[in-house]
Amino acid sequence: MKLELRDSPGQLVAALMPISDMGGNIKTVIHEHEHTSGKGVLSVEVVIEIPPELLDGLIVRLRERGINVLRLGEERMSYRQSVILIGHLVHTDLGDTIDRIDKTGFAEVTYMSLAMPAINERTSAQFVIKSLTREHMQQALHILRQVAKQKDFLLIEPLEI
Repeated sequence: MKLELRDSPGQLVAALMPISDMGGNIKTVIHEHEHTSGKGVLSVEVVIEIPPELLDGLIVRLRERGINVLRLGEERMSYRQSVILIGHLVHTDLGDTIDRIDKTGFAEVTYMSLAMPAINERTSAQFVIKSLTREHMQQALHILRQVAKQKDFLLIEPLEI
């Protein structure tokens, strides 16, 4: 969902609480405070899992809190690529590697499969990356190439899915 909130303290919590209260699972929150509309509101993207029969009630609760639902139920990321990284992935902070893609707001790692043969040997991982557009995918792959160079990884790219 894409939500529009007032740009004031506590509004993000006000938007997330009804999701949690109704038993929804919050998977991702993209909240970039510096991207405000200038009208005293900002948008937040939230990926959730919630039983479909509870969705209408959730929308009512959000609106009661002054939160507008701008988009609902659309898959945000439509382009997919699969890449393989080989190297000391865990020892060089795997979370940091994933965060560099996820923090862009236009691409994210949606799947990862990891193989660790032994503690001191190289690890291999398959990442599936989704992005908003083909151009955003190219930017995400560029970031991953930079990370691979910096952390001395072998990057095998892209394997279309």
